[in-house]
Amino acid sequence: MGISLTSVAFAGVAVTLVTLFAIGTPTERAAREAAAPVEPAPIAAAWIIPDVDKLPDDEWGRTVRAGRDPTKHTAQLIGPETSDAAHRYAGNNLACASCHLDAGTKRFGIPYIGVYNDFPSYRARSGAVGTIEGRVNGCMTRSMNGRALPLDSPEMRAIVSYIEFLSTGQPAGQATPGRGSGTMPELARAADPGRGQVVYAQNCASCHQPDGRGQRAGTPGDGQGYAFPPLWGPDSFNDGAGMDRLIAAANFIHSNMPNGVSWDQPALSLDDAWDVAAFVQAQPRPEQAHLDRDYPDRLQKPVDAGYGPYADGFDPAAHKLGPFAPIREAIAKLAASAPGAPINQTTK
Repeated sequence: MGISLTSVAFAGVAVTLVTLFAIGTPTERAAREAAAPVEPAPIAAAWIIPDVDKLPDDEWGRTVRAGRDPTKHTAQLIGPETSDAAHRYAGNNLACASCHLDAGTKRFGIPYIGVYNDFPSYRARSGAVGTIEGRVNGCMTRSMNGRALPLDSPEMRAIVSYIEFLSTGQPAGQATPGRGSGTMPELARAADPGRGQVVYAQNCASCHQPDGRGQRAGTPGDGQGYAFPPLWGPDSFNDGAGMDRLIAAANFIHSNMPNGVSWDQPALSLDDAWDVAAFVQAQPRPEQAHLDRDYPDRLQKPVDAGYGPYADGFDPAAHKLGPFAPIREAIAKLAASAPGAPINQTTK
């Protein structure tokens, strides 16, 4: 493997601390970011995917390939219908690849490439420095609506090794072009779920079904998961998942949906992507417990987090649908007027 996880961890913490001293506290950074205009994602000149299959048949190669398997076949290996009850970690029958497209390798399809080098790092949601293992378990408990993988489990070691391998050659401390799902311009109006319902019926329902429950790869109970994942309902991600935020969902949809499109040749207009995302977000899904504990510094809370409490005085509907510029302005003023002071954590 070359570099040990321990050495990377200590180096990452050092970089994190230096960065905090260099550019300010998380609250100060949040104020600057809130005031910054939203820019389109940079164009990635090259997208290099390390070839997992070219790794030798040794312990490292087998471990990395074993990490690709639960990314693609999550329901079969660690889902609620897998035959071994001890390995039923996921609470739904989605796959990690439902969001991390092409097993975490698609440009602007929320890829794993470069992710390993982000950690350890400060995580606003917890208000603490987090590890790559913690990030994986955040997906397990939210996107997969399940329970955390034991840190020393074979599944955790394999998934982390796979993410590490896909980050080969990506410099630590620098943004990886092609990460995330892109950043398209935001609307000056609130997103319209009613209009989004029409967009959904025309562009999404044939795969994800009119009721949003998706299409099974097999039959319920066989552990085969979905050919097209559910977007809401009891077998979908819960309301604490990143995909249940409007900005995250709209950009993902614009860059990747309908299935087969790419970030540079989208099929939906900007308005359609925002509105259909709002329609999907408005549907029922499992609830994550203790969401009020997220983002202990409320000024660092994403403007599109659909659950309170908030520091900015805007109600949940504004956070769910936008427009977000007024919320950013309010956050910037709060942070500038009393940096470091206790934040009013009540909501309207």
